[in-house]
Amino acid sequence: MYPQSNAFGWVIRKLELFLRPQTLLTQREKSPNKRQWQGGTGPKRQKTRKEKPIQEGSSQEVLLEDVRTMFQAQKLSNTTPTVLEETSSAVKPEGLDATNSEKVSAANNGAEPPTNVLPERFAEIEVKVQELSSTGDGLALQQGSDQIYVVPFTAPGDTVKVKVVQHFEKENYSLVDFISVVEPSPLRDDSRVNCKYFSKCSGCQFQMLDYHTQLQHKKTIVKKAFRNFSQLPPELVPPIEDTFGSPLQYSYRTKLTPHFDAPPGPRREKKSFTEVPPIGFMLKGRRTTLDIEDCPIATDAVRMGMKRERLRVAEQLHTYSKGVTILLRESTRREENDDPKAAEEPSETIKVTTPTHTDFKTCVTDPTTKGLSTEYIEAFVFTSIANSFFQNNNSILSPFTQYIRDNIIPPVAEGQPKIKYFIDAYSGSGLFTITLSALFEQSVGIDVSGPSIVSARENAKLNNLTPEQCKFIDADANELFKSVTFPKDETVVVLDPPRKGCDKSFLKQLLKFSPRRVVYVSCNVHTQARDVGVLVRGIEDGGTRYRIESLRGFDFFPQTSHVEGVAVLSRVEGVKQE
Repeated sequence: MYPQSNAFGWVIRKLELFLRPQTLLTQREKSPNKRQWQGGTGPKRQKTRKEKPIQEGSSQEVLLEDVRTMFQAQKLSNTTPTVLEETSSAVKPEGLDATNSEKVSAANNGAEPPTNVLPERFAEIEVKVQELSSTGDGLALQQGSDQIYVVPFTAPGDTVKVKVVQHFEKENYSLVDFISVVEPSPLRDDSRVNCKYFSKCSGCQFQMLDYHTQLQHKKTIVKKAFRNFSQLPPELVPPIEDTFGSPLQYSYRTKLTPHFDAPPGPRREKKSFTEVPPIGFMLKGRRTTLDIEDCPIATDAVRMGMKRERLRVAEQLHTYSKGVTILLRESTRREENDDPKAAEEPSETIKVTTPTHTDFKTCVTDPTTKGLSTEYIEAFVFTSIANSFFQNNNSILSPFTQYIRDNIIPPVAEGQPKIKYFIDAYSGSGLFTITLSALFEQSVGIDVSGPSIVSARENAKLNNLTPEQCKFIDADANELFKSVTFPKDETVVVLDPPRKGCDKSFLKQLLKFSPRRVVYVSCNVHTQARDVGVLVRGIEDGGTRYRIESLRGFDFFPQTSHVEGVAVLSRVEGVKQE
């Protein structure tokens, strides 16, 4: 659905190394010098490996789009620009939304035309960061060159020393490792960094930026997503609203999954550990696990569990013969303050007291279906399998669900019936179905995961909702409208699909059903933009189309480049429908 150039296909393996370090090497990549001649029978026929296509909405595609846009801006700004010799005046600290052409023009400012000679691989060079990409990496230029350098852990205006990892000459960009800051941008303040692993761990990108700047950039990410991937003319995309910030910028994450790798040696041989392996997360740009003792973006309960599990692995090291992913999930037990249980002081527990109740927070580590976690959102309570999906920032869930509640009902129009019914597609364990249920006569949640539906039904009971009020269906979302007979003019829908977005067949069914309002929630604003573009354009002549009422980002993951998107859509009335 996205316009793509075939020239980009061959770079995907290298991009995955930089952006998705967990991807495994193929056997051929592990043994690049394997003999091509076997015995005396002549050359062994070589298999042709197909290049892996770019996945729609992936970090690879998003980065390449940003690189293309910046390089095109260089061409439009006179001929080919170079990095300026001046300091950070070329980059506006308060203007992360400055256009590429403005930034490149500032970088040009009387410099000599660049050469096309690229530094050798692993050479150390200085570059100046012009802007942040939507992946969180800086896009930088070297003085005297029009090559774009993709630099992690940087801010616009930084001059940094980097090590060249890989050139992609046809695409005019290079991947590099961050080494050090030569001259900091006004946007950078390293005293803000709260983690000793920052600039090595692949988890966070923005700890050196103030929070307002992070929110500005995430607004830009949403803006660029709809500009680059919706295929909609600008007049059909409303101004992006300010990003809704997280109440907590650290100690917010309720789930972590650190891991350790298998012992070294041949894969097929039984192996054992001789020493405790690194336990943590991926080193940026490498397929290497970085040993991490603590993670400050995790909640206190999860951090406590992380220390406990690291000790347990060390004590039981002899029982492991392969790599393992460790589950760390916060769970809450709530007691009213007038209950004697509120005075308890259990071990391995974080106790939080409020004027009305006391929460006891622990860390669940059982990855099986027996491991259950409990979470509260205002007066609502949710239980789920600890290893299943549930939003990982509890501090923002109350205002987030309130925002959906405030926007799910369309304005009253003359001659239109009252909204009575609610469909929650991709419902998981029932977050929206349950928190919005009071607005409707009947709510239906649907999810392909059987265990999630079991949790959702249990959660409905915990929140005193009857099956007549709140019903859950175990089925693929593509089969949703075969099971629902609500009148379209009295129905609204929430979509919250996985990162890949909605299938075209589902969007076609949704347009055919034609509910009054659709609220599309997404952890990937790029696939969201693609899908919203389909809903706005429609699929069939004379069929249903939607209008974008509002677009807004929610910052579920401070210090990172991730942003949750919420698009509110209203059906265009007066369009002839079957």
